[in-house]
Amino acid sequence: MVSSFRVSELQVLLGFAGRNKSGRKHELLLRALHLLKSGCSPAVQIKIKELYRRRYPRTIESLPDLSALKSSVFSLDSNSSVVDSDLAVAAAHSHGPSSVPPLSPTHSAVLLHETKPRIDMQQPVPPIPPVHPDVEMKSLPFYDVLDVLIKPSSLGASNIQRFQEKYFIFALTPQQVREVCISRDFFPGGRRDYMVQIQLRFCLAETSCPQEDNFPNSLCIKVNGKVFQLPGYPPPPKNGVEQKRPGRPLNITSSVRLSSAVPNQISVTWAPEIGKTYSMSVYLVRQLTSSLLLQRLKMKGIRNPDHSRALIKEKLTADPDSEIATTSLRVSLMCPLGKMRLTVPCRAVTCSHLQCFDAALYLQMNEKKPTWICPVCDKKAAYESLIIDGLFMEILNDCSDVDEIKFQEDGSWCPMRPKKEALKLSAQCSTKIESMLLKCSIAPFTTSCLVNKMVSVMCCAQVTSVIVIVIVL
Repeated sequence: MVSSFRVSELQVLLGFAGRNKSGRKHELLLRALHLLKSGCSPAVQIKIKELYRRRYPRTIESLPDLSALKSSVFSLDSNSSVVDSDLAVAAAHSHGPSSVPPLSPTHSAVLLHETKPRIDMQQPVPPIPPVHPDVEMKSLPFYDVLDVLIKPSSLGASNIQRFQEKYFIFALTPQQVREVCISRDFFPGGRRDYMVQIQLRFCLAETSCPQEDNFPNSLCIKVNGKVFQLPGYPPPPKNGVEQKRPGRPLNITSSVRLSSAVPNQISVTWAPEIGKTYSMSVYLVRQLTSSLLLQRLKMKGIRNPDHSRALIKEKLTADPDSEIATTSLRVSLMCPLGKMRLTVPCRAVTCSHLQCFDAALYLQMNEKKPTWICPVCDKKAAYESLIIDGLFMEILNDCSDVDEIKFQEDGSWCPMRPKKEALKLSAQCSTKIESMLLKCSIAPFTTSCLVNKMVSVMCCAQVTSVIVIVIVL
């Protein structure tokens, strides 16, 4: 109620309470809110309600009531004093039909005098959104919410002006101040950062599903009277139209007064959009690292290998309507992100492919720039949907010298070696076999024939030992 007062009303309230009434609007507002917080007398509370009724007078319901009130007013002395003109302006833009509030005769005369020529000229006012809509923000994987400082509050248009402005006040408790201060880290160059932060978020005031960060048009933020620079750069204009910044959470810790004795003020200026209402909220959060998220992912457990085997059999099952049958499936053991061998193979449960990517590298990349896009299929792969594949973990432990494998129809697998590596292996085997046969005093011609036959047999059966063959010879 007090936050909607103008400078003149704030000065009247502070003067009535015996407080200093000089200064800018945000200073007056802070004094008035501090007056309420410290506990005010019933007289001050009555004065606040009176100023609010004068700020937002209610409309007159019907014309008969209007004429009756008008006739009673004309019987008064014509030398009545004139009230502040702001009352008449507010009456012309009043909200919703209801009964007439109790006004003095002088107030009623001015109200009628100003509203009479504007009854037919009154412009439709958009419906007032709820002060605190039931909005749920999407959770951010790299932040744990410790407390809600300002719950989601509507940014609704209060008039027909191009730019709207709204003020919000919040205060920190001594415990919250302590948590923020002890989390401070200093970096090279004198830069400081906090692991416990005050986070400002914007979103659409939609209650159907959790909302992503979304900035209003022409957003301007002031924290304690100082302009807060929005991170990043706005996208270039398209066809002469200004493009919106991509939404993201804002860390305003460096602009906040870290004291429990002094409240903090946030001023939000934006350009309303037809059919859209936005919401603003402030949270106390703790920032997390990619290594901690990886640890939490491992604590969720590893998916049973039989689940992946069943998926392989499903993919390789012959389709009776198709003329082409797939009998095997080749999968790489290299991460598509870093082109390195997988260490923690994972994928999202929403993905339909078998190919995995490395969880540690995926989390590190999203820590720098959170996109949460699968590097294999380019679909959404949120942190909550990530799983560690147990079958790939077994394969990585059992096969450390290959980078690619092939799955069979029954769910089994075999390593895929490059052709050069296979030729090199066969040459090494032939050299060993020939030396062993020479030791057994076999003729050179017979030796060469036996070597060629044995190497071909070994390559087909993938046998690495020749002891049994030598004993037979």
